[in-house]
Amino acid sequence: MRPIEHLINGELINNNGRTADVFNPSTGEVIQKVALADCATVQKAIDAAQIAFPAWRNTPPAKRAQIMYRFKQLLEVNEARIARLISQEHGKTLEDATGELKRGIENVEYACSAPEILKGEYSRNVGPNIDAWSDFQPLGVVAGITPFNFPAMVPLWMYPLAIVCGNCFILKPSERDPSSTLLIAELLLEAGLPKGVMNVVHGDKEAVDALIAAPEVKALSFVGSTPIAEYIYAEGTKRGKRVQALGGAKNHAVLMPDADLDNAVSALMGAAYGSCGERCMAISVAVCVGDQVADALVAKLVPQIKALKIGAGTSCGLDMGPLVTGQHRDKVRGYVDDGLQEGAELVVDGRNLVVSGLESGFFLGGCLFDHVTPEMRIYQEEIFGPVLCIVRVSSLEEAMRLINDHEYGNGTCIFTRDGEAARLFCDEIEVGMVGVNVPLPVPVAYHSFGGWKRSLFGDLHAYGPDGVRFYTRRKAITQRWLKRATQEAAQFAFPSNG
Repeated sequence: MRPIEHLINGELINNNGRTADVFNPSTGEVIQKVALADCATVQKAIDAAQIAFPAWRNTPPAKRAQIMYRFKQLLEVNEARIARLISQEHGKTLEDATGELKRGIENVEYACSAPEILKGEYSRNVGPNIDAWSDFQPLGVVAGITPFNFPAMVPLWMYPLAIVCGNCFILKPSERDPSSTLLIAELLLEAGLPKGVMNVVHGDKEAVDALIAAPEVKALSFVGSTPIAEYIYAEGTKRGKRVQALGGAKNHAVLMPDADLDNAVSALMGAAYGSCGERCMAISVAVCVGDQVADALVAKLVPQIKALKIGAGTSCGLDMGPLVTGQHRDKVRGYVDDGLQEGAELVVDGRNLVVSGLESGFFLGGCLFDHVTPEMRIYQEEIFGPVLCIVRVSSLEEAMRLINDHEYGNGTCIFTRDGEAARLFCDEIEVGMVGVNVPLPVPVAYHSFGGWKRSLFGDLHAYGPDGVRFYTRRKAITQRWLKRATQEAAQFAFPSNG
């Protein structure tokens, strides 16, 4: 079996070293091998990017944008092919995979506005015959390390914007589902990107550490778990790199007594169980204000959770596919076991789900806990699976204290008809992304994505305006042209316009 290869300087190469198995989560079978880069392979990618950088940084932004326009068209033409690869290796449904790709394409569209977002700022006559302007210049070689749960979308948060800003990019995608990521990178080359500007190296911690250690890599973008985000941020900044590291989440949905409960239930079903809960923006805690709301919510959720259509991700018309690996499925099962031991009420138990004909797949049914308390592990930690916890509180203020006291601050939402309550929630909640009657408040491409507290390490969020600032550095230029035959005496006081 020929392993999935690295893409370096426009060519597919194999370092003939270690490999990892790539599974079809629906069947449990190994369907591919992926090459794992060693330090020498990572250095080849860095060298290729460095060689390509001088010419690419001097390419006009309009020409860079034209390549992105062609790239967008190729992504749309190959939509079905890409979605099928995502589904085969990740397990998410085809509809979910297609939606992921479409959200990624939105970031390519934003990158097409390179001439606008890079035009800088200009001020004339800031002093006698003096003009000043700011220029946004690329950093050089930058890198991205991306997770398994969005093999198309999250890389597209990073490299289209980094590249149109004039940088050269090295992507280290997840080794669990690399095929769609590699295909998309090849489509970017087909769109006309010069060799070396975009490179892909597959790998594990050895590749990550090589990128962190390399002095040529000026910036690192990361999305994944909080422990690894914190590690990359600490090690990268210690070496003088610019780092944005997005970590874990524990996203709460607050249900007020006046909420439109039927619509809230529909929203929670998709937000908690879509993609098997393997989303950093998944809702994993429903905070009900009052027992009446909680009882009504449970009554409406139970039949819908039990009716979830679960099967092979590549089949049509499903609600959920499998989890990404058997190891991860067992980890999520372990959380459910812990919740029972800690005294939570398991209202719906999906641990024993078996999908006929796919008995070896990594399946887990939807699980629902009630009477969860903040001391429990299932409340404190990110489960990253199809498990929804219900916490009961007596007031909106208590719900907000609960959320603000949690170590994560990625996303949250409130379901209410009360504008005053919604405004208070938006103003006072200590979370980076907030929805009002919107369960997954993922910002559109021309805003920026990022949480607070231990959900983000670094000062700038991903994509959008913050992405432009992250992948460029500002240079302030002040210029003066004296009239001919003019001579001025030396000034020893600090210059001013006074």
